[in-house]
Amino acid sequence: MKSVTKTHKIKAAIIGCGGRGDEHARGYAASLETDIVAVCDPLPEALAKLMGKYEIGETFPDHESMFAAHKPDIVSVCTWTGLHPEHVIAAAKAGGRAIHSEKPIAPTWGRAKLMNGVCMETGVQLTFCHQRRFGAHFVMARHLVRDGAIGELQRIDGYCSDMIDWGTHWFDMFNFYNEETPAEWVMGQVDPNNPYTVFGVYVESAGISYVRYENGVNGMLVTGRDAGGSCSNRLIGTDGIIEVEVRNGPRLRMLRKSSTGWEVPDLDGVVPAGGDTTLSILDAIDCMKTGRTPTLCSENAMRATELIFATYESSRRRSRVRLPLEIEDSPLHTMLGV
Repeated sequence: MKSVTKTHKIKAAIIGCGGRGDEHARGYAASLETDIVAVCDPLPEALAKLMGKYEIGETFPDHESMFAAHKPDIVSVCTWTGLHPEHVIAAAKAGGRAIHSEKPIAPTWGRAKLMNGVCMETGVQLTFCHQRRFGAHFVMARHLVRDGAIGELQRIDGYCSDMIDWGTHWFDMFNFYNEETPAEWVMGQVDPNNPYTVFGVYVESAGISYVRYENGVNGMLVTGRDAGGSCSNRLIGTDGIIEVEVRNGPRLRMLRKSSTGWEVPDLDGVVPAGGDTTLSILDAIDCMKTGRTPTLCSENAMRATELIFATYESSRRRSRVRLPLEIEDSPLHTMLGV
């Protein structure tokens, strides 16, 4: 096998050099066949910080000047949510092969569909960093369900602060645990009083979403700063319960009908070392090379995002919403008048 020379290395670029940009850079640095040829950010201090930690070719104040100088193979978009459509579409049109963007996808369902559509038309591999699919405790939870450890899966519960920024992870996990089974309908309610912003996007102060999947499994997501819950995710089966990220407890535990107490599965070796985001970057690179469908493919991310906006739409209509979702806006933002 020929060694990979520097001139044949995969060229990576990053838009946005804050905390998540740093995590993406760490992922590219973990790949022996990838060079970070360029990064951009309007803040000189953010550029300097990243340059001080990783080997980076050049820095730029904006993506326009970066793409004028470079044609990277893969681009990470690590900016605030409202900027994702502009940056993803610009990266797709810059002639690269893959884009790995931060979540949530976009502030509205219409803009999420637009981004996904542009990448499909241009043949660019698009992934979104729902990196918990690479977390050992989440992966083990799905293994246990697949192995029938808690019988037949009946319901999945999740608890977090809001639907769009944090809830996108839990909706994605619902789909992950349930083998990507399509959802039939969503019924939800959100409290628009005392809204606040996360990365520039307004979120509800509290909410609840009930999802029915085609295989009869039900999902329930409770949001709010006081959402409660003794764990982040709970999987309920005919013969037991799995809890993920137990508050003041283990990352994963299981209670079976036949047992006398909680079991704590061994997570060593469940996933490779490196961290969730790094593993997501390495997976995106490998899929770009081989044509394999990425673990974090945009199709999966769009299914999770549809559940967010369907919950908002259900609250606006005061009725159950059947999928596919046929709106363009964010019903929450429309209700808030922002």
